[in-house]
Amino acid sequence: MATETILASVPGAAIVGRGVLSFAFWDVYTATLAAPDGRFDPAKPFALTLDYLISIKGRAIAERSIQEMRKQGFGDEARLADWNARMKAIFPDVHKGTILSAVYVPGKETKFFDGNREIGTIEGDDFAQRFFNIWLGEKTSEPKLRRALLGLS
Repeated sequence: MATETILASVPGAAIVGRGVLSFAFWDVYTATLAAPDGRFDPAKPFALTLDYLISIKGRAIAERSIQEMRKQGFGDEARLADWNARMKAIFPDVHKGTILSAVYVPGKETKFFDGNREIGTIEGDDFAQRFFNIWLGEKTSEPKLRRALLGLS
């Protein structure tokens, strides 16, 4: 779960839902969504926390994020290249026990944290929408995880 420092950006934060992303035989991470009063509204602040269960290079996390944005139909390659470079500069290599969080601040930015430490920011609602839709959007490649995060399963 996200730390108090992170959740300070989400007034009245409470868990909306939690699920595990599995790939083949491996559990990759446990994802937790927190929002005001435990009710997700994409127009209000929220935090998505990933508690990694395996090791992955930060560069690979950024690349996969871009692939998922493309799969959802976003094709502005110039923007994707910019976001990819920015995420590669932000995302660290992760290992079992690494906790990365992304906090959406509406109308402003997405803040990224490694544990309790802020590691970077990407401005704009357009990035936030595309990034968080990887998990929360209707076109996600992981509908079961989406339902768990949104408390629908």
